[in-house]
Amino acid sequence: MAKITGGRFIAEFLNAQGVTAFFFVPTMLSRALAEMDNMPIKRVLTHGEKAAAYMADGYARASGRPGICAAQAVGAANLAAGLRDAYMGHSPVIALAGGRFGSQKHKINYQEMDDFPMFTQVTKANFQVDSVERLPDLLRQAFREATSGTPAPVNLLFAGKEGDIEHDVAELKMVAEETFTRVPAYRPAPEAAHVAEAARLLKEAQRPVIVAGGGARLSRAGADVLRLAERLSIPVATSLNAYSLVPDSHPLYIGVPGTYSRSCTNKILMRADLVLYVGSQTAGQVTQFWKIPAPGTPVIQIGIDPSDLGRNYPNRVSLLGDAKTALQMLIQEIGDGDGKELRNEKWLAETKAAVKEWRAEVKPLRNSGIVPMRPERLLNELGDWLPEETIVVCDTGHAGMWSAQQLWVGKPWDFIRAAGSLGWAFPASLGAKVAMPKKPVVCFTGDGGFWYHLQELETAVRCGIPTVTVVNNNNALNQETLIFKQAYGGRPSPKQTEMWHFSQVNFAMIAESMGALGIRVTKPAELRSALDRALSSGRPAVVEVMSDIEALAPNPWEG
Repeated sequence: MAKITGGRFIAEFLNAQGVTAFFFVPTMLSRALAEMDNMPIKRVLTHGEKAAAYMADGYARASGRPGICAAQAVGAANLAAGLRDAYMGHSPVIALAGGRFGSQKHKINYQEMDDFPMFTQVTKANFQVDSVERLPDLLRQAFREATSGTPAPVNLLFAGKEGDIEHDVAELKMVAEETFTRVPAYRPAPEAAHVAEAARLLKEAQRPVIVAGGGARLSRAGADVLRLAERLSIPVATSLNAYSLVPDSHPLYIGVPGTYSRSCTNKILMRADLVLYVGSQTAGQVTQFWKIPAPGTPVIQIGIDPSDLGRNYPNRVSLLGDAKTALQMLIQEIGDGDGKELRNEKWLAETKAAVKEWRAEVKPLRNSGIVPMRPERLLNELGDWLPEETIVVCDTGHAGMWSAQQLWVGKPWDFIRAAGSLGWAFPASLGAKVAMPKKPVVCFTGDGGFWYHLQELETAVRCGIPTVTVVNNNNALNQETLIFKQAYGGRPSPKQTEMWHFSQVNFAMIAESMGALGIRVTKPAELRSALDRALSSGRPAVVEVMSDIEALAPNPWEG
């Protein structure tokens, strides 16, 4: 076996594992990057380590393949901070960071700090690579960990602040494993007896509801969710992480529940006598902090991690396994039929009436022509305009709330959103476009979110990443309005705006100055043509929509 440098091995291993992009801040693994000259790996130099992690995260969530990010030792803390959203969002990101040589520890070496512990809380596995001989097994294990079970980030901390062991030479055996090139790596099946019991409960329920979560999307189980729902005529809700699995126009779809919810969805779930969670951890947001459905509601839960099953609701049945596999077993157990013999017409009529009533309530604002624009009208126009197979990348906060309530899409699309980190969406959208270059990618964010990583517009232009970024610009973090009103005891002073207002800046002009396309939209009638122009331009585009600072997304219905 011939000897090879660590840098060459890293490049060849990533290529063999199907990696097509590397997001980084210099000067980490410079030799490995140089070795990629003639490989189909796009090297994306970013303006910050956190943005590099977000891009790798967007790449991973859009494609289901591990996203790679890297930074030298002094940037390791920023890289770790960027992994927080990937960890909360169950995204297979692999971080490569520079560390310390054992011989230099505790001698006040330049940039010396023990960065290793910082990665522990934001990764599924955190490995120190102290010698070049450990590259084959630890790189392989990183891919195994990231894609198996519940996906999550993995960190490799290389000896030398710039990953210097890449210059060392050794006989290194290459073992590439296709199984671990995407999520899910494995599709375990639940026990047959548990499947049979779940099927019995679903058949007997009078007011059942299915809630599809992010695990259903990761398992690519959308069609199976619908098959089960249609077989038994069960209303379906989706968490925001599974938003694109069910067309908004489907007669059984009742919307998004929980904190970012449609009020009709929460009302329906509070009436349910059985809830089937598919690939959902029943976490705080999707349940409005475990209030919806009401505690004590019978629950069936499908999940790949045993620690999630019954964590927040005592399950009547737990199905430990892959979402798609478990659903297919459930469908087979229930048997053939069109569901008519099991249809609860009264329950279906009740749920459809609740959805219809809610849609009628929001219709005036969705069609509003007032200026500055209402976000409801913005999302109405965007949902109707989106081309098929578009990937929408959404920020947290108001962007997520408005999307869950008002972005109605009835065509094939995909939706990924921040798990909690404001500013994530724009760099994540660049990573998503690199992963899926043939699909349109649209980022939806507010001005508060866009400010975080505005400089990555230059990255998009330089690297030729043509996304469309729609900025809901009200020159403020207006989601904080009620928080500061409460902070002042309900009588805020004139100075309270110092804590959530921004200067009035023209993002369209900034985009143009960086070589991107910038369009400012002030009237609803201008939006469709602006979106058409942005998508057809073939370059990074920013569509800045001037919106009403007084418009606040409704609070969740709790009863």
